Amino acid sequence: MDYEQASNLFRIDRIRELALSPSGLRYLKIRSLSRKEQMQHVIDEHGVHVGNSTSKEWAKRLFESDIPTDAIDECIRQIFEIERSKRRRVEKKLLNELYKINSFEWGGLHQNSLEKTIVDSYVKKISSFKLLNNAIENELHNSMRAYVLASWYNHWSSIIIEDIFKDHPNVIPAVGLIKKIDFFIKDKPFDLKVTYLPEGYIKEKRKAQGLRPELTLMKKTCRNLEIPYEKTSSESLLIPDLWQKLGDHPKPAAKQLIQDLQDYRLFILDEAMQDSELLLRWLYENQGVRRFDASNRLFLILVDRHDFFSSWKLKRAQPLISHEVNEYLGETHDLGMELDFMWEGSKHTTETDVIFVVKNSSDSTHKTPSLRE
Repeated sequence: MDYEQASNLFRIDRIRELALSPSGLRYLKIRSLSRKEQMQHVIDEHGVHVGNSTSKEWAKRLFESDIPTDAIDECIRQIFEIERSKRRRVEKKLLNELYKINSFEWGGLHQNSLEKTIVDSYVKKISSFKLLNNAIENELHNSMRAYVLASWYNHWSSIIIEDIFKDHPNVIPAVGLIKKIDFFIKDKPFDLKVTYLPEGYIKEKRKAQGLRPELTLMKKTCRNLEIPYEKTSSESLLIPDLWQKLGDHPKPAAKQLIQDLQDYRLFILDEAMQDSELLLRWLYENQGVRRFDASNRLFLILVDRHDFFSSWKLKRAQPLISHEVNEYLGETHDLGMELDFMWEGSKHTTETDVIFVVKNSSDSTHKTPSLRE
């Protein structure tokens, strides 16, 4: 495979196909050196002659050079360590700052469509200057604060989690910006996705077993016990709200319902940990349309067994995450599994895997999918 062929495959998102070829894998690693100074490091380290070519042509020169790919790997590690050493010096302080976040809410402002939300909810909806100012002071200010705090928490906790992976000797970091690749594990490219056990997956599993939705059961019990709640709230806000109210209620009916719902959630979790194929396929097939792709993904699923709605706090639980990630990365067998899934009537194939990080569990927090056994 030459440079032009590799570039064409990359342009149409055939990243998995590229990674199956030594030359394609070489292309991806060089492509991950996206900044000029990063390629300059490799050029200087190995005395590559680039003549009067522009930095845009350097990737091609490096690809066609006689530098062994292992040597390129070493240069990538050197570049990463320079950047990592700066973060390492402030990491403990940063973790301490992350623990100051007591709630995780987007404030009603939709991630990735902030401007649209403001325009639709304030600019176009309110015609009075006085009412607009009141809305800004009494609503938008608090919403923006919540949105910024949630975004800040996500950003810095994600960097800490990525560094856990990139510090491991079996991982080659993607030190520059390259689409759909965060790192290479044993020469397989992966896009890291940190998430939680999806509420949609839980809902779908209950339906498949002929069980009524959690929200329906909780609303009914709240009505019977005369527990008030906001009927106009979204399902994502209402489920944890009713769960808390029923859990705090002294009546046996309330406590029994929450116990039943919790037990089934734990059953779904344990089932997924034993065999993750169904969950992984669901995660691929239920992507948002705007974000769809079939790239190799490694899912890090965080779960607090005793409080599913506090699982977001585990993004800053560095020691716990480090333990599970390093255990996974240290496994001797081939990591990742081939997975077929459907998207809008078309079949796609990808390479994927999952690491479960579970708080307050006596069970093993990483189960090897049965397809790999």
